[in-house]
Amino acid sequence: MASFSMISASSHLYIPKKLAFPIRCSSASSSPSISTQSSSLKFDLKTYWTTLIADMNQKLHEAIPIRYPEQIYQSMRYSVLADGAKRASPVMCVAACELFGGNRLAAFPTACALEMVHAASLIHDDLPCMDDDPSRRGQPSNHTIYGDDMAILAGDALFPLGFQHIVSNTPSNLVPEPRLLRVIAEIAQTVGSTGMAAGQFLDLEGGPEAVEFAQEKKFGEMSQCSAVCGGLLGGAEDDELDRLRRYGRAVGVLYRVVDDILEEKMKGGDDGDGEGKKKGFSYVKMYGLEKAMEVAEQLKTKAKQELDGFEKYGDGVVPLYSFVDYAVDRGFSVS
Repeated sequence: MASFSMISASSHLYIPKKLAFPIRCSSASSSPSISTQSSSLKFDLKTYWTTLIADMNQKLHEAIPIRYPEQIYQSMRYSVLADGAKRASPVMCVAACELFGGNRLAAFPTACALEMVHAASLIHDDLPCMDDDPSRRGQPSNHTIYGDDMAILAGDALFPLGFQHIVSNTPSNLVPEPRLLRVIAEIAQTVGSTGMAAGQFLDLEGGPEAVEFAQEKKFGEMSQCSAVCGGLLGGAEDDELDRLRRYGRAVGVLYRVVDDILEEKMKGGDDGDGEGKKKGFSYVKMYGLEKAMEVAEQLKTKAKQELDGFEKYGDGVVPLYSFVDYAVDRGFSVS
């Protein structure tokens, strides 16, 4: 698995003026076609994203009704339906599916499952024995409201519910069973002991060598999984899935590294009170702002280079290009 040191690029990252470091939104930076550049300028990512958020919110509401035992379902719904959720994983899944001519109705059940899995991971990450975070998106964390015991149960219940939702709700006339099995296997591997769980372990253990690997596992894995699942549902070939895998991983880590950069600039270099390992690791804190900016530019370039291989699909690839730019410039709010 490639680490940051293996991604080669020499240009520096632009940083937004409002935060005193301009990051420029662009269409594909590594020689896309003129038609793709033109389409990127016309494409309205905010409308595309917010429309899908509304669809996903409704489908998630329907997917997790209140049943007995009510407290577990209330806890599950509290995190999955929380205000401020960007639904980035579901949106990327739908976009990747549509790239290959897939029907978004085929992608919605898996998109819901990805959001359930994501919410479950956040519930567990916030626990006192993990990152010990009492709030999430400006609201009390799940365990703060429902207690550690109920939060653990809610997270445990969301993982299998996601798989059940895929199997029970994916139209069999749109997705062949072998592809659906590959989707389930992809998600299972992502959340397991070699995926996001490994990232959380390394986040807790610490050490400079762990930072890059933890970032890839905690943030790159989920984005990678979302893109690959969408490709599987849309009928992508194996070599195309490999491209989506590399693209998704780069975008996921890029988003996290830019978060670190923005947080560093907002706090003006104040290191705070040194809360320790349970607050997670910042790439900026470990390696410095300049290195983090270089890495962000490298990741942006890598992600767009992977998308250049989909030029034959024309405008269908534009949403995926736009996600790369959004990861860098954060030009609008989708929550």
